Amino acid sequence: MFVTKIAIDLGTCNSLVFVPKKGVVLEEPSVVAISIMENKILAVGAEAKLMIGRTPDSILVYRPLKDGVIADYRVTQAMLKHFIRKAQGSFRLFKPDLVISVPVGSTSTERRAVIEAAISSGAKAAYIVKEPILAAIGAGIPIESCQGNMIIDIGGGTSEMAVISLGGIVTAKSIRVAGDKMDRAIADYVKKKHNLIVGIQTAEEIKIKIGTTINKKKEETIEIRGRDVISGLPRNIKISSNETVEALKDVLKEIISLIKQVLRETPPELCADIMNKGMILSGGGALLNGINEIIAKTTGVPCFRADEPFYCVVKGTGVVIENLDAYKKAIMSKKL
Repeated sequence: MFVTKIAIDLGTCNSLVFVPKKGVVLEEPSVVAISIMENKILAVGAEAKLMIGRTPDSILVYRPLKDGVIADYRVTQAMLKHFIRKAQGSFRLFKPDLVISVPVGSTSTERRAVIEAAISSGAKAAYIVKEPILAAIGAGIPIESCQGNMIIDIGGGTSEMAVISLGGIVTAKSIRVAGDKMDRAIADYVKKKHNLIVGIQTAEEIKIKIGTTINKKKEETIEIRGRDVISGLPRNIKISSNETVEALKDVLKEIISLIKQVLRETPPELCADIMNKGMILSGGGALLNGINEIIAKTTGVPCFRADEPFYCVVKGTGVVIENLDAYKKAIMSKKL
């Protein structure tokens, strides 16, 4: 079967690839390993992520996307080429059409960079759509209705919130505070409280396994390894879930502050709709335990987690690529 259409959720932490009639065919970290001496790409995706924190000076491992936008054009191009090749398999007779997600706060220059990188990676044509629209479609929100719907998408590099009505964005905000900043906050907390230096991957593991936004009576714990600040020697400690509440509170405060700002700027009629239906939470950050409850409690507006929040954007991208002609006239007509 020839693959002529591919949808990509190009994320700061993870990239997901959707092919019509097949669904999500690829889910890989947005990480690339490069040999500095030869200026050559050694590994992309899961293989490259395994190298983080374990490489000699001659190999550099990093993410070519920062805060949801391209930080390194050449490496992003190589990563997209890798995704297209994997999605198409051995049958690569035709150049595919691509639909790619971009943050709502990205500039026209940043959006153009995504299109150029996609075309030079082997795409016939590339279309970009703003993430909140895609997340809303993927979450099953009827974006064409005249009623207001609010989506909050917390990814790796950015948190985006938008009020959508009649197929368009009425009010939207984007903040470069999301999963990555949560990981750094946990690593900083462990260093400050326990005098232990841990890597970002260890901090991410703490967040995924026991991270929470609400103190629990029955605490969960995880044993982690790191380097002692004073002695410089390896050491093991146990971290409890309630400690992550303290570690993450400032990051959550920034995200919630922006949600309140969007609600303040929303027309009263649409605000009433949102109050009735509640806000929908999507993205990998939505999986953090209790995050919907803390948002609902601090804003006074009901907040619900979407089904499979991690896949909302890629599912929305898939819907767009499967109905490309219809969406070209609607959500992509203004070069979104």
